[in-house]
Amino acid sequence: MRHLALPAFGLLLFAVASCAQSQDEATEALHLEGEAAAAIRAKLKAVRPDLPLVAVVPAALDGFYAVEFEDGTIFYATEDGGFLIAGDLYEVTDSRFVNRSEDVRARRRAETIAGLGTDEMIVFPANGNRRAVISVFTDIDCGFCRRLHLEVPELNRSGVEVRYLAFPRAGVGSGSYDKHVWAWCATDPLIAITRLKNGQSVEPRTCSNPVADHHALSQQLGVRGTPAIFLEDGRYLPGYMPAAELLKELGLD
Repeated sequence: MRHLALPAFGLLLFAVASCAQSQDEATEALHLEGEAAAAIRAKLKAVRPDLPLVAVVPAALDGFYAVEFEDGTIFYATEDGGFLIAGDLYEVTDSRFVNRSEDVRARRRAETIAGLGTDEMIVFPANGNRRAVISVFTDIDCGFCRRLHLEVPELNRSGVEVRYLAFPRAGVGSGSYDKHVWAWCATDPLIAITRLKNGQSVEPRTCSNPVADHHALSQQLGVRGTPAIFLEDGRYLPGYMPAAELLKELGLD
């Protein structure tokens, strides 16, 4: 019998992954999963032990489980693990289509970003009482990132803490990458990144920095352009958004 080929992204998932889970991570995931989910995991691993699985959790659709992979892709498995379905799951309500796969991704993104240390970010704190936090992958040379940076004072005044992560779009080792390193290594990173975003110069400095790690993380989170704004609940807002609209998304308008 001739077997159907997996979609391109499926082939990528089923390739040997250098970032496969460690034994400790896999053990923790098994501990958190129920009996049915653990059985699905075991069946898939029996076929491909190198699968970069993150979790197997009950799906919004009865009788199915969401199988999460490290790159954010989600498959859906029957309860016995005998069938896998590729693609997003949508709930049809009276007024709209709701992407339930995005709910799963958002939860994972929120967990990932919450686990990052703010000591590796450039943080513009809220004025007074902090009402919300946004984490932004930014590129110093990106025009829309610069526009968003001009709105940071208004966001801070409204109680929003802005946390910058580095995403030099030109890649690690580029001239843009160097500027990010200079900002992160500056004596005062807030002043340095502001000067650089204004097209001004700063002292070239190097140090142990997270710029390359941030760039790698952005790929894991599915960032394709900047600014890439992540809310605390894991929602991803791609591209520039004026402060007024962003405050509305945060429920602070």
